[in-house]
Amino acid sequence: MARRQRCIAASLPALVSLLALLVAVWANALTTSFAIPTGFLRHVSPTSGRMATNVGGTMISSSLTLASGGVVLALSLLPRRSSTSQTLRGAKGEAEGKIKLFSPAKVNLFLRIIRRRPDGYHDLASLFHTVAFSDSLEIKVLPDAEKDALECNLPGVPVDESNLVIRALKLFREKSGIERFFGVKLEKQIPAQAGMGGGSSNAATAFFGANLLCGSPASPEDLIRWGDDPVIGSDATFFLSEGTAYCTGRGEIVTPIEGLPIKEGLSVYLVKPNYGLSTGKVFKAMDLSALSTVDPEELLQTFKDKGTSHSSWVNDLEKPAFTVSPDLSELKDFLATEWGFEAVLMSGSGSTIFCLGDPSGGSQDFEAATKEKFDIEGIWKTSFMRRPSPTEWYQEV
Repeated sequence: MARRQRCIAASLPALVSLLALLVAVWANALTTSFAIPTGFLRHVSPTSGRMATNVGGTMISSSLTLASGGVVLALSLLPRRSSTSQTLRGAKGEAEGKIKLFSPAKVNLFLRIIRRRPDGYHDLASLFHTVAFSDSLEIKVLPDAEKDALECNLPGVPVDESNLVIRALKLFREKSGIERFFGVKLEKQIPAQAGMGGGSSNAATAFFGANLLCGSPASPEDLIRWGDDPVIGSDATFFLSEGTAYCTGRGEIVTPIEGLPIKEGLSVYLVKPNYGLSTGKVFKAMDLSALSTVDPEELLQTFKDKGTSHSSWVNDLEKPAFTVSPDLSELKDFLATEWGFEAVLMSGSGSTIFCLGDPSGGSQDFEAATKEKFDIEGIWKTSFMRRPSPTEWYQEV
């Protein structure tokens, strides 16, 4: 009897810990600490010491400290969405192991270059906005895989670790500690070297999708913080915002902006010549003494107050881009003077030029005349868009 009492007494701490864990999960506790047997561990990262598992519908991310008789865990309990339909809000697909996500392009409503940094990058200040012209990613979990797999509809697009999608999935594993691999089918429409952030958008979409398929262990704020890594592109953090943001630093410091007062139904025409521009070449051609002197904070306030109904349009990379490609300067002049658009500006480092409003004479005449005069890869009519909420992804318009 005495031995049985001692055994029961010795078992009580583990039983109490297990009961406390189950109660915390049931109550959707946010943060707590327990001692639990090592048998409950899943997905322990040998490099980071992080662990993530799923208990009772709740994703648990923790740091590990060995202790006698078990493991002491500092647990962050992040409740999973209450149903698959809620989990996949903003995504296409029924099964939790497979989703299809919209991967939008962006334009820069203004872009100021502030200075050259000691590390070779440049400090900039820019107002980014997503548009409803996009790629798409179909992402699924590969249960028994030891590496990610990427397919793309366009020949010539790399599908190895040089692709930002693969880099984003690797970064997600490093940040979350979850050793899960994915298969991705990338349907591309956004051209390369176009100044529309296609690669960074794909990376951000993969990052969001991986998190969703793992039960959303990271909050929207976590994703932005985790995505602050040049390995997946300076613009990736922007796409993890709600679609309108003031970006500074090299572009990775993202300050979300509420929806601008842009008139409903405003058309956005994206005009891409049949060539791209290397961002490196454009920056190399830049004359720092010839930059605009307009205060970017004043520009930001103008857009907050007036939306796009004003004349304050600045992109400091236009001059060097036009030095690299004089044809692009001629294209912009044609678009700005012949068709009555409300505004015409190059996006990012080019080569896409976006036009706001509808062309006088109609869209068909505009497209035909532009393609007759210039070698054009594509003209796409689209609109501005934003994410419905911080927890929902961009949805096709």
